[in-house]
Amino acid sequence: MRPYPRNSPEAAARILSLAALADGSLSAIELETLDELDACAQLGLHRIQLQEVMRALCVDLLNNASPGEASICRVAPKTMAALMAEVDDPQLRLKVLQLCIAVIEADQTIEAGESLVLLTAVEQWNLHAALQEQPPH
Repeated sequence: MRPYPRNSPEAAARILSLAALADGSLSAIELETLDELDACAQLGLHRIQLQEVMRALCVDLLNNASPGEASICRVAPKTMAALMAEVDDPQLRLKVLQLCIAVIEADQTIEAGESLVLLTAVEQWNLHAALQEQPPH
């Protein structure tokens, strides 16, 4: 995976992109949710920059996939941990988690890959208490 500077808008956007793509597709409702939340502005990006981060993530996932897995693009736990480690600012972590939850819940279905992204973020970032304080969506 290509590196991004720690706590950069791109590092945060890659985690959000991972959440959006974790079910294997990017739906119109997920994109609408990102627009409604003004996710790009919240992360300090322009829309085209978010699209570039998403595209780069897809390329990286395909390039790192094992033969026969290219259509699945699973993210190894070590890789996901490294991506999560690029964001260590507590406020940015919480913002990214909130955006991830919103985009994952947008289609009213939570797939296994989406759950894994959320669980990894909550565990690695130690956001258990913050997650309990979140109002229901």
